[in-house]
Amino acid sequence: MADQTEAPNRLERRKARTRAALIKAAQGFLAAGRPTVPILEITQAADVGMGSFYNHFQTREELFETALEEALDLHGAALDALCEQLDDPAQVFAQSFRLTGRLHRRDPILSKVLLNNGLQLARSDKGLAPRARRDIEAAVRAGRFSVVDCELAMTVVSGAAICLGQLLHAQPERDDGKATDQVAADLLRMLGLSREDADKVCSRPLPALDTLAPIDTTA
Repeated sequence: MADQTEAPNRLERRKARTRAALIKAAQGFLAAGRPTVPILEITQAADVGMGSFYNHFQTREELFETALEEALDLHGAALDALCEQLDDPAQVFAQSFRLTGRLHRRDPILSKVLLNNGLQLARSDKGLAPRARRDIEAAVRAGRFSVVDCELAMTVVSGAAICLGQLLHAQPERDDGKATDQVAADLLRMLGLSREDADKVCSRPLPALDTLAPIDTTA
């Protein structure tokens, strides 16, 4: 009986490794800005057979969508864990933005995935965008933010996040922490906080970033 159950387990583990290898390869191509790379090149980068690709994904687009969602959901879940003890929804929003801003230097692969797909991610119902929208709406309900249209607010927040990342890549000498905190404070003021309150929220210590695991695209 043990042998009969062990074989399916090995098969499932092998399938999981193959799927993970394809997703990791796709994330590398997304970071490089190559969303139209041939499937053959993806399978070569993942070191799997062409047939294995179609055992998991029907199209290249399906793989890339999955790779994008998994990368951002992983980061988003880590942010949720780091913010779960916070009572102030304005601080939750600010802390998530401040931590995400710092990933551009800490995790350039995830940063490039984010920047190369920023417009798509801003409208996505998975990853970082829905979490930011959730935090803005929670802060409005708590009376911390005075926002009339949350979708318009999300447009401004998304644009600020994308442009900040591009600036930090273009100016490697710029202090990413100070720049991110300044943008976060400006956003908080736009959302309804006073200057004093916004600066206070953005000066609070951040938790350790160890749980924000970088994407590994190495073989």
